[in-house]
Amino acid sequence: MGKVIEDIALRNRTFIFRDRAHAGEALAEKLKGYKSSGAWVLAIPAGGVPVGFILSKKLKLHFDIILVRKIHIPWNREAGFGAISWDGVALFNEPLLQSLDLTEGEVNRCIADEKENIIKRMRLFRGDKSFPDLRGKTVILVDDGMASGFSMLAAIESVKRRDVKEIVVAVPTGSENAVNLVEPHVDKLVCLNIRSGPIFAVADAYKAWRDLREEDIMAILKGN
Repeated sequence: MGKVIEDIALRNRTFIFRDRAHAGEALAEKLKGYKSSGAWVLAIPAGGVPVGFILSKKLKLHFDIILVRKIHIPWNREAGFGAISWDGVALFNEPLLQSLDLTEGEVNRCIADEKENIIKRMRLFRGDKSFPDLRGKTVILVDDGMASGFSMLAAIESVKRRDVKEIVVAVPTGSENAVNLVEPHVDKLVCLNIRSGPIFAVADAYKAWRDLREEDIMAILKGN
């Protein structure tokens, strides 16, 4: 079982962080025991990249990205019924998937669409750069928040295949449901702002929020 670390003063609050950079700084404070430890920070694009970049710089850690994609519901691109990683790990929200009444062909098309998007982003963000050798390493997985937790689960399952020493999830904000879903699968989970209730939006933790473009991610990666 993992251990959840939160800032209890931030429980159920909104508009906590100035922006994603501020969130990365706040996470670094909670994770300063890992400073210069040789751990890898792997950020999930798009929103996790600025958070993870700042975290890695503050703690003098290796930095890279890990590509995962929500498997989107065909008629609602804001929602998904699972997630898939760059190396083919696919996880499904089975109760939701059952309720959607999609055919096997429709599910397969949704998965194929996300695989195509991942291939495109791999070429754009990584080029010929190989994925880091994580054997025996501590890995800190970072996103700007967890709504359902399934994208993070896909990243966790991908990393578990690489014989790592320790898996830490670090997110500025997350729904209580997502935290409960992810916690058993990691060694440590840092979520500063845990929120309960029927509606959760990652953006509500930030005073300044915008969707990031591919160009924004490329600029950060070039500065690494």
